[in-house]
Amino acid sequence: MSVPYWRLSGFYFCYFATLGAFLPFWSLYLKQVGFAATEIGELTAFLVATKIIAPNYWGWLADKTGRSLRLIRITSLLSVLCFAGFLYRSDYLWFAAVTVLFSFFWNATLPQFEAATLFHLQAEPQRYSQIRLWGSIGFIAAVLGIGRFLDQFSIAYLPWIIGSLMLLNWLMALVTPEAQPRLTHSNTGGIRQILMKPELLAFLLVYMLLQVAHGPYYVFYSVYLKQHGYSASETGLLWASGVAAEVLLFMAMRQLLKWLSPRTLLLFAVSLSVVRWLLIAEGVDSLALTIIAQMLHAATFGVAHVVAMQLLFQYFGERHQSKGQALYSSISFGLGGMIGSLYSGYFWDMLGGRLVYIIAALVCCVALLITYIGVARQSRLGLG
Repeated sequence: MSVPYWRLSGFYFCYFATLGAFLPFWSLYLKQVGFAATEIGELTAFLVATKIIAPNYWGWLADKTGRSLRLIRITSLLSVLCFAGFLYRSDYLWFAAVTVLFSFFWNATLPQFEAATLFHLQAEPQRYSQIRLWGSIGFIAAVLGIGRFLDQFSIAYLPWIIGSLMLLNWLMALVTPEAQPRLTHSNTGGIRQILMKPELLAFLLVYMLLQVAHGPYYVFYSVYLKQHGYSASETGLLWASGVAAEVLLFMAMRQLLKWLSPRTLLLFAVSLSVVRWLLIAEGVDSLALTIIAQMLHAATFGVAHVVAMQLLFQYFGERHQSKGQALYSSISFGLGGMIGSLYSGYFWDMLGGRLVYIIAALVCCVALLITYIGVARQSRLGLG
């Protein structure tokens, strides 16, 4: 079966364009509606907390039915319908309920699509970055366009923009074909045996800590920039610059995987994560240092995520790939993201942004130690 490159890429483009409308600006919208920092942190925590449960449920269902794309189409549509609830009322309890409901379906889509993409790529998972880079391009297009839009018009339009992008995402899911995994000798291991591997546990802990550290970035980075005098357009440009660096990284990643082992690349990414959060903490008033910190997104997210895809394909094979993607998403983006959102929300007003980002750097120091001790100690993993 030939790889449907443009349809896979189109889904990533629309999905991350939606994320580009959401991540940089949703906290600004919540602040405009009237929520306090602790409430913004809690609402974001509700959003990511569903990643702990939803991906595992949908991943189990996808592996059982072998119909990942069908589930993606259903959950994408239900996400749009539930998200429309934000247009009805704006009190805290209502926003909390709508957040949990829509995100239960929304958080199901990406892990299953990652698995479907790897099924289409079959024995060449290293080609993943060439498809995934279109997600980063979609993110850039969204943050630049919406940042300029919000400088001219009210942020009250933001839910309408996000809802429209989610609808496009559903339409892309409709035209993307299903792919069936090949069940070979490498897929015969039981899921319980896989889950008991110490290296997998270390891997999950590292990626959870990386997302804990990203919590204040995803929740409060736009607020932090606004506190230091950056406009919405400048904020959009800074978000876009980080993802633009990620695109360049994705273009080079296939070659990097030939030269360097996943372990080396992951150590490199986690080390630069420490540097990035310290730069954000201490250098926000310097545009040059702020741009450098954003360029490091190529390593702190881009390299780390592509390495995760390679390792997950190695750990879980094709038979259990949907479960593996779901577990990775729930532990890292779910549990890690929830902890990161909560700690940043509770400490933001108490300690200030600078100390919150220093804590993020310290969390990455712990992740670096665990990576060195326990993750991908083989010199090179076979990716076929």
